[in-house]
Amino acid sequence: MQVLLVEDDPVLGDALRRTLVKHGYPTELVGSGTAALAAVAEREPDVVLLDMGLPDRDGLGVCREIRERSRVPIIAITGRGDVAARVQGLRSGADDYLVKPVSTDELLARIDAVLRRATGAAMSPTVTVGDVVVDLDRRSVTAAGDPVGLTRKEFDLLAALARREGAVLPRAELLEQVWGVADASAARTLEAHVASLRSKLGEREVVVTVRGVGYRLAR
Repeated sequence: MQVLLVEDDPVLGDALRRTLVKHGYPTELVGSGTAALAAVAEREPDVVLLDMGLPDRDGLGVCREIRERSRVPIIAITGRGDVAARVQGLRSGADDYLVKPVSTDELLARIDAVLRRATGAAMSPTVTVGDVVVDLDRRSVTAAGDPVGLTRKEFDLLAALARREGAVLPRAELLEQVWGVADASAARTLEAHVASLRSKLGEREVVVTVRGVGYRLAR
């Protein structure tokens, strides 16, 4: 699943990109409308986060051009929160609209919502492995109906695997998503959290080790 983030402020853009990657959304950052149109044409992202105030092109025009070329979900992001601005954005082809400053929780919820609509609700906010249920929206986990008390990092680790259900995530990618680092020296931190997570889940086979690569969620 690939996010295209279109933001001309490099500091804000990099902060948002890191946040999205940390929460399990591989993200490409571009800083102009021209680059956004090229990225949509060449790489077909799964969702576009489009800043409406771009340096080279009118954001509404970029939104219209993306919509003419693709059915990719578009979330317009702007500093204007008035009704007229929201209506303009939606009429230009945006699927949703967010006003800066954007909270992380709301941004992630809106991404999940537009992806569910685009895929016919194929993306569920809950992932089930045996009797373990991971609720991504509520950030909660139950095992055989009983709540499991996880630390924030333990949940973030489990959620990263749950969002890529069945796919193998390399250790470096998990470290980047959950801890914001890709340094192999932090591998012991990852291993310790996996061990703690398994212990709290009652030794159920939920997190599977793929030797020499990383981890995946059990099928």
